[in-house]
Amino acid sequence: MLNLGEMQVRPEGHQETQQISGLQSTLFFETPAEIYGRVFRELKPRTRPPAIQVEFCPFANADSFIRLNGDAIRVRITDVLEGAPAPVMEALAYILLGKLFRRPVPRVYAHRYRLYLGRRDMRRHMHLIRQIRGRKFVSGPAGAHHHLAEMFDELNARFFHGLMGRPLLGWSRRPSRSMLGHFDPSHNAIIISRIFDNPKIPRIALEYVLFHEMLHLRYPVDHTGARRRVHTREFRAAEKEFPGLREAKEILRGL
Repeated sequence: MLNLGEMQVRPEGHQETQQISGLQSTLFFETPAEIYGRVFRELKPRTRPPAIQVEFCPFANADSFIRLNGDAIRVRITDVLEGAPAPVMEALAYILLGKLFRRPVPRVYAHRYRLYLGRRDMRRHMHLIRQIRGRKFVSGPAGAHHHLAEMFDELNARFFHGLMGRPLLGWSRRPSRSMLGHFDPSHNAIIISRIFDNPKIPRIALEYVLFHEMLHLRYPVDHTGARRRVHTREFRAAEKEFPGLREAKEILRGL
């Protein structure tokens, strides 16, 4: 199964918008399944198109999935895109089918899709959808060896003058080594990998990861300009204020 989540937005001006307007009329009467069938024939002109089923599903995120089952292709698209302009649906078809058959996706289609998801109204809509539909497991701040709420308050006083409101705090279900921590703005929650709830791992590593996620709360994702910035210049400058930054990163590399 292929998973397509949100992509970075790199607008290049209004030329793409004009292209979308021009293509709209030619694609207007195609159903989603017909769009996928046409794109399939363009990608694999010597192969007979299989049966294609396209359905819109109430996912909690802007994810879409495609799967090849024998001689049939099943496409499940987030219902956030239901009613999207036909050229956007065409772009998604090139992206999903291209990934399914390991074909390079033309830049124009990736850009078109990113541009649409990056619109302010779409970002607001997806944020609301995640709040309503998303299920967030939050274990609570108390661990076997560390208490995240106490550590949050200490870092808050040291680096944020005690002015940062405390979000939901919790440990991950499993001691993940790939996802050490993350801030979920839709649920206002910071989740830390349970791998740090271990007396053998130096406390400074846990403090740094929690501090890093607190910076995401302080400096939200920047959607202005040419691209989506998760770690802004202000974020990076504030991160350097953490004492023992180099030591903490060395410990994380060891994980």
